[in-house]
Amino acid sequence: MSDNSQKKVIVGMSGGVDSSVSAYLLQQQGYQVAGLFMKNWEEDDGEEYCSAATDLADAQAVCDKLGMELHTVNFAAEYWDNVFELFLEEYKAGRTPNPDILCNKEIKFKAFLEFAAEDLGADYIATGHYVRRQDVNGKSRLLRGLDGNKDQSYFLYTLSHEQLAQSLFPVGELEKPEVRRIAEQLDLVTAKKKDSTGICFIGERKFRDFLGRYLPAQPGTIMTVDGQHVGEHQGLMYHTLGQRKGLGIGGTKEGGDDPWYVVDKDVANNILLVAQGHEHPRLMSVGLIAQQLHWVDREPVTAAFRCVVKTRYRQQDIPCTVTPLDDERVEVRFDEPVAAVTPGQSAVFYQGEVCLGGGIIEERYPLPGSVAN
Repeated sequence: MSDNSQKKVIVGMSGGVDSSVSAYLLQQQGYQVAGLFMKNWEEDDGEEYCSAATDLADAQAVCDKLGMELHTVNFAAEYWDNVFELFLEEYKAGRTPNPDILCNKEIKFKAFLEFAAEDLGADYIATGHYVRRQDVNGKSRLLRGLDGNKDQSYFLYTLSHEQLAQSLFPVGELEKPEVRRIAEQLDLVTAKKKDSTGICFIGERKFRDFLGRYLPAQPGTIMTVDGQHVGEHQGLMYHTLGQRKGLGIGGTKEGGDDPWYVVDKDVANNILLVAQGHEHPRLMSVGLIAQQLHWVDREPVTAAFRCVVKTRYRQQDIPCTVTPLDDERVEVRFDEPVAAVTPGQSAVFYQGEVCLGGGIIEERYPLPGSVAN
């Protein structure tokens, strides 16, 4: 067994149970462990939404309990410039971005990694992500977390093998109930704390109100796919493909049983298109084009290959064929049609347990015959 006692690890302490247990596990493995709490958002809306102070207090309490130092750093400027502005641009363009992926790319595995190495002298960083790292022939691979329900590799596909080589993921080898059990045995304040949801680092708040503070809403019409006017929307940015709730046009029409779903956005004319049924042909896609590609091994893809893809988090694996179009884009053809493939979201590719990488969905291929020209 290698001697870890000379290796320093900085754990990104979020104030949650996963990072808390990660710190403990690393201590058990003999590393020198310290924590770092990242402040990435300047709160200006009072305690009702603000959980950062609570999270910091919880992170400090865990570090005190484990007998380790907690550093703090403010990455709010980096977050605004490299994550949030792009997030707004995507919404403005009618797409649905995934800020967690961008946050991991720009903050947790860039700003944090650099700060930990350069300012704190770390050999590694660690996070509470449910993923695993495997080193093969001198290169680090990204593997799905052992707990299939919690696997977070979808959010980390932008990482390079070099970044992975400097990162540790202790809870990726465990299932979530075991993580909570360890926290309870240690009597950590985070043991029963619920998992965070909402926009990465911005916390839980009413999304519509929050987005409306930064982007002017542009109300428009809601139309059925066959051209009937059925209502008004408050802004295309508030809606995503496959959405059912919050349309304000009633669940069913003319006594039909199927609820309404968003099946497309006509950005040029500010029209939200809806249809009945979650498997309406207009909602289905047979493939997609992905851009802004990131391959974990950083090797260019030169030939078509078979794999599975996820077009959103927690989705079932979709068998597909991936064909490179050029260095920046690939075409993905699904074996079977897939619902609610959403431009702006990420398509992430896997072979078995290994996450190969992914890209941003630029466009989708509708089911042939489903869109009238």
